[in-house]
Amino acid sequence: MIQDYLNRTHSSYTLAFYRIGFGALMCYSIIRFWLKGWIDEIYIQPEFHFSYYGFEWVKPIGELTYLIFFICFISSLFVLIGLKYRASILVFFVSFTYIELMDKTTYLNHYYFISILSFLLIFIPANARFSVDNYISKKEFKKISKWNIDALKLLITIVYLYAGIAKLNSDWLLEAMPLKIWLLSKYDLPIIGETFLQMEWVHYAMSWGGMLYDLSIPFLLMIAKTRLLAFILVIFFHVFTLVLFPIGMFPHIMIFSSMIFFSSRFHKKMINFIEKVLSSIGLSFKSKKTKVLEEIKNKKEKLTVSIVMFFFLAQAIIPFRYQLYPGELFWHEQGYRFSWRVMLIEKVGYTNFKVVDPLKGTSFMVNSSDYLTPFQEKQMSFQPDFILEFSHFIGRKFSTEGNRVKVYADSFVALNGRPSQRFIDPDINLYDETESFKNKKWILPLNDEIKGI
Repeated sequence: MIQDYLNRTHSSYTLAFYRIGFGALMCYSIIRFWLKGWIDEIYIQPEFHFSYYGFEWVKPIGELTYLIFFICFISSLFVLIGLKYRASILVFFVSFTYIELMDKTTYLNHYYFISILSFLLIFIPANARFSVDNYISKKEFKKISKWNIDALKLLITIVYLYAGIAKLNSDWLLEAMPLKIWLLSKYDLPIIGETFLQMEWVHYAMSWGGMLYDLSIPFLLMIAKTRLLAFILVIFFHVFTLVLFPIGMFPHIMIFSSMIFFSSRFHKKMINFIEKVLSSIGLSFKSKKTKVLEEIKNKKEKLTVSIVMFFFLAQAIIPFRYQLYPGELFWHEQGYRFSWRVMLIEKVGYTNFKVVDPLKGTSFMVNSSDYLTPFQEKQMSFQPDFILEFSHFIGRKFSTEGNRVKVYADSFVALNGRPSQRFIDPDINLYDETESFKNKKWILPLNDEIKGI
């Protein structure tokens, strides 16, 4: 049965279309990031960078950081045109992921999505048709294994389903939080800001609508009869969220990715249209000597399928790792990242640090803004792993040989409109605490319960 499925084929036009769109979006994303000055602002100017556990060695490299972005751009351009595709998508995955690992402050779900999507594309022959590789090898393939397309669909489905499941909690459904906070603040939007977005029923409608959308949209896209309606909903949902919230490239990526569910006839029409446009300006991906072969053969199919299966097993398990930690996930955030929990919390906090010199018996407060950008300081104020890492930075800075200082945090945080409460145990010397996957017992419990998954 499994072998029968693996032997099924699909038109290679679909992968060609997806490769071009993915490459184009990545090219645009990197250019946008560069032109907005974010490379300098986020990676070069700050004195200190927050790191992911186990990847502390991944750091910006001064002005050479621009070179990493340039390599990422060139590799995405090569993916777009299908030139040395396997090497190009591998270089893109490594360079893009390195960029995202340089500073944890910039974490966004769609950056993580791009990293794992580009990793998956390493094992998929997206250059089988309409690529420069075809032009060079003079070979083009009509068919590819159907599981390649299904793997992309499955990844998109996981993103939506896990985002929908995460919304099945009392804050989101019963309190319309944190949407209520955000929508009330949008009073300056033309036409809808002062009226529509101020109505409480709108907050609940959008909360429930968002949950139902996430849980149903992949299935509506899979069914031919509902696909057009589903795509209209995708466009409306993501354009509306783009207007309301500054979420960058995520809407563009998800709108485009939903087109993978369309029939291969649609993808063929799109490729033929692109081909005509290129031909009109004297460009072509086809040589007169190009042979059109029936199906591309993967000599290492079993190994490739095994890697992809392990990849999806990890994607299914990782979002539930929060179950290993006691307490409220939205509060302590242990296991929160990489779990498709999109826009579920609004936290506001302030955290001050006190350094105690045990030899001199003196203490002083540290001004975080002397070392952090405003954005870094904001993120640090309510995320425990940020607080711990910055405590260690302070400890190293003020310790001397033979005199190890102590670092204490005075931290208060408000979650989803709740009253502010103390967040970190003020009696714990954080410089003696180490980062690990163990439960952070120095995080004080939330004085409330959020029911749900």
